[in-house]
Amino acid sequence: MVERQRPPEVDRVAASQKAVAARRARASLKRDINTRVITPQEALRRAFSAPDSAAGTLRVTEFLTSIPGVGASKRDRVLEELAISPVKRLGGLGARQRAALRGYLDGRRVEPVQRPARSRLMVLAGPTAVGKGTVAARIREEYPEVSLSVSATTRPPRAGEVDGIHYFFVDDQEFDRLIADGELLEWATVHNAHRYGTPRKPVEDALAAGRTVLLEIDIQGALQVRAAEPSAALVFLLPPSWDELVDRLVGRGTEDEEERRRRLRTAVTELKGQDVFDFRVINDDVARAAQEVVELAQAPARREA
Repeated sequence: MVERQRPPEVDRVAASQKAVAARRARASLKRDINTRVITPQEALRRAFSAPDSAAGTLRVTEFLTSIPGVGASKRDRVLEELAISPVKRLGGLGARQRAALRGYLDGRRVEPVQRPARSRLMVLAGPTAVGKGTVAARIREEYPEVSLSVSATTRPPRAGEVDGIHYFFVDDQEFDRLIADGELLEWATVHNAHRYGTPRKPVEDALAAGRTVLLEIDIQGALQVRAAEPSAALVFLLPPSWDELVDRLVGRGTEDEEERRRRLRTAVTELKGQDVFDFRVINDDVARAAQEVVELAQAPARREA
């Protein structure tokens, strides 16, 4: 009888580590779908283009139940209607099954389509801790041709923030006056704590001078700008993943534990609002994200040249 040789211990450890990494990648992907960091359609594209990737090796059952609003009962009905075996992985679906699954997803929730920029007024918004301020600061430093609006706020300055450059820091009485006198283009109370608003006159003056203006504001404010100026182009800044967003929030160290939990709940809600935005930019690299936002902002000028 020939004794089978066991693989070397180092190979078994490497295989185990690889399997754990793959499971974590799939778990992270499911969280991204569930929190709407990526669309289910995007997950399908990743799976079909790379069957060995986290998306490609994700079982179709896990994929469906990671979609908000799809539970086990609905998942089973969908699989039966589409004639897809529950043991299938996304990357292993055949052409007919891929088309059927795409059709189901589009019929359930059409993937937002980005439209061309049509205004010199650009709005940058996104969930808490996604890095809007960091991207805006990079644009301020590297792209002087873009005029960045400075918001007014009732919150106290953080370390390193300068009044008139990062924000106009005002008290509640002054903020009330700005509202009463119609001097704010938009304003909102953020996280049930402090108020933020965009002074109207600097924005109007810059636009009148033919400059492109970028507003870095919260999502509530972005929607107010859309209502006041329908031609404004809204840019939604996304994190590379939900896990990365959580890491960024915890790593800031500027809020206590209860505040972080509250902001994470807020972020989940904020991610749901991205469908009304015109563009989506992933903040996986600050320099690249800033460049992409600027290119979007300069699109109207290029067309008019």
